[in-house]
Amino acid sequence: MSEKLKSILQKQQEQQNEELKESEDIVQLVGFIIGNEEMAVPILNIQEIIKPIECTKVPSVPEYVLGVFNLRGSILPLIDLRRKFGLPPQPQNDDTRYIVIKTENSEAGFVIDRLTQAIRIERSNIETPPETFNKEEGVNNMIFGIGKMDNSIITILNVNALLKRDF
Repeated sequence: MSEKLKSILQKQQEQQNEELKESEDIVQLVGFIIGNEEMAVPILNIQEIIKPIECTKVPSVPEYVLGVFNLRGSILPLIDLRRKFGLPPQPQNDDTRYIVIKTENSEAGFVIDRLTQAIRIERSNIETPPETFNKEEGVNNMIFGIGKMDNSIITILNVNALLKRDF
């Protein structure tokens, strides 16, 4: 192999390694509004985002559990994030969406007021939440981190805590 070819291949490998390192430092999120606050969850935990569909009420569940719905043969709980976070309920409108979040062991639908944007944020711009956030009653480690973007901040939710069933 010629020296020129070796040099080209080495430069390509270095560039690929740099791109991989850059992608590891970026967190991709989907932003949405609950009340007056913008929040986000990692894009890899989102199964899909759908317009509201019919749900069936279930007895003896917390107020924030609206019931269950059928998503292509899977029966999923539907959780109203406004109520879960202690905000007053609001009628659904044209902006309302169900965001289906999943992990290896669990999945559920969450009612959000409206979608905002796909967000790419450097991992170094995500800070752990202040200790007092996770000690408040009812929060139960719901906040993964606080993302700093330009002139705003965004609350990044802990998907595992959201999916933890207490009903």
